[in-house]
Amino acid sequence: MDSGDFTDAEAIHKLPPGVALSWGIVRQQRRGPKGELSVKKIVDAAIEIADRDGLAAVSMSRVAQSLGFTTMSLYRYITGKDDLLVLMQDAVSNIPIPPEEADKPWRQEMAEYAWACIDVFRKHPWYGDMPITSVPLTPGNLQVIDWMLRIMKPFPLTDFEKMSFLLLISSYARACGLIARDMERVIREGGSREAFTGAGYGEALRQLVKPDRFPHLHPVLMSGAYTDEAENPIGDDLDFGLERILDGIEHYMRQKTADK
Repeated sequence: MDSGDFTDAEAIHKLPPGVALSWGIVRQQRRGPKGELSVKKIVDAAIEIADRDGLAAVSMSRVAQSLGFTTMSLYRYITGKDDLLVLMQDAVSNIPIPPEEADKPWRQEMAEYAWACIDVFRKHPWYGDMPITSVPLTPGNLQVIDWMLRIMKPFPLTDFEKMSFLLLISSYARACGLIARDMERVIREGGSREAFTGAGYGEALRQLVKPDRFPHLHPVLMSGAYTDEAENPIGDDLDFGLERILDGIEHYMRQKTADK
């Protein structure tokens, strides 16, 4: 596919090169022998490096070396590192989308969406280090957005309201994904879950956090809730927060329907 397949070629050409390449609408020039390399091989190699050594370890030369080619060989397929990063992000966002089920509760579907997004941050710790430079533009990202909009198809909401709720759930999933990623990184590097949650520092904090200076934190700390040292009656904090967000969406829709 190239820009000639579209009626408005000028609009297509305004897309950033990496985005255009993710859609397969950039005609590649100066390729090497058939089967030598491909965009997918390059992107897969870059993801493997990032998964193992972090985003900072990814460079065109490092990827080329891992594939046994010269750096210039890669430029026949991808114009530079920035475009490579776009393609990496799109590739790991291309997650399996569950089939539509007519009787599945929308809250369950939204929870599945959120945890699938969280899982991307856990599987690819570098994903959260990617800068956000625009709304999603690549097909892998947009396919996930389409999944969320499918869930909201019967909702009595405007398109703007749906997009706002999509941003709300996606932002929460991003925050949870970063927390889960960072905790797993601490444990992988020799730390402990207790240290991450603060349980190992509870006694010290109880001596340092005085009620005159921290009047509202002090009772929470003393109860063990702050450092996760007491039995948690609400279960998983992240799941609890997600359920409250879904409560808010449900309440909003009920109120909107009642006001009509």
